[in-house]
Amino acid sequence: MVGDGMITKRQEELLKLIVEEHIKTAKTVSSKSLCDILNCSSATIRNEMAILEELGLIEKTHISSGRIPSEKGYRYYVDNIMEPKKLTGEDVLKLQTIFHNRSLMLSDVILKSMEIVSELTSYTSIVLGGASKNNRLSKVEAIPINENRIIAIVITDKGHVEHKNIRIESSVSIEEVQKTIDLINKLIVGTPIEEISSKLEFEIKPIISKYVTQYKTLYNAFYTAFSDFSKDSNIRITGASNILKQPEFNDTNKIGDILRKFDDRELIRNIREENNGINIHVGSENEFGEDVGLIKTNYEVNGEVGTIAIIGPTRMEYGRVLALLEYIKENIGG
Repeated sequence: MVGDGMITKRQEELLKLIVEEHIKTAKTVSSKSLCDILNCSSATIRNEMAILEELGLIEKTHISSGRIPSEKGYRYYVDNIMEPKKLTGEDVLKLQTIFHNRSLMLSDVILKSMEIVSELTSYTSIVLGGASKNNRLSKVEAIPINENRIIAIVITDKGHVEHKNIRIESSVSIEEVQKTIDLINKLIVGTPIEEISSKLEFEIKPIISKYVTQYKTLYNAFYTAFSDFSKDSNIRITGASNILKQPEFNDTNKIGDILRKFDDRELIRNIREENNGINIHVGSENEFGEDVGLIKTNYEVNGEVGTIAIIGPTRMEYGRVLALLEYIKENIGG
């Protein structure tokens, strides 16, 4: 059986070449090109490829006579053959610039290092941060933009800052907004972020109603902002358009589908990783679909926990991404 490593060394070498060649070129791999690399007869290569195809590790495409790895083939490669790629000096230098920048807050270090990974790999990076075990509200501020819109700035004791757009009716005065902010600051500073919504509902609402005329409008606006804050807690997607540059996504249906998935906050939240290792999900093993590979891991630094993930085509450079995420995990708190 394939899962038990029951393919020969030569077949394994052949599968490795097919996977890595396809990752590099996005084209089918012919027996002739493999003969040139392995210096074997074409009959030998064709026989071995026939066995790999029978085992479901490689498959034909309708476009040409060459072969490409199947999802099962990628899985075998990831589990049994692949090794993390050695990072280049340039990769390390770019990441170290972020890790050594003492003026950056932790959340910014994580975001910026993942932005660099996105830039280095041309894949999409996702950070699900802010699910701090002990992130408490430190302060709320409001900046009026116009008569219908204010930006609420929520600051936690860990230095995490989030901006929320709040729409209000034009009949609500800035004084009323400020009164509400003052009450929130007085009454719920120090509350863990995930408990704010219920505290607003049961403790703050009755008090606000005594002091603020337009309390319903303002209460609802702030309640929504805080719910979003604890729920979405710092979802950041970088390089969403990168995946569209891959040849696998060259038709409009696939483009629309993957962009809808990036907009689906529920789906994005579901990729949160609890396990400590770096986990690779190939094709149908992840919710983004059979054309997509997902590599994710969690991080925990100073009580703040979150998930970092890279999304690319199934034909992604798994070894390189693995090495980059391992490097970030090792250095993130340094």
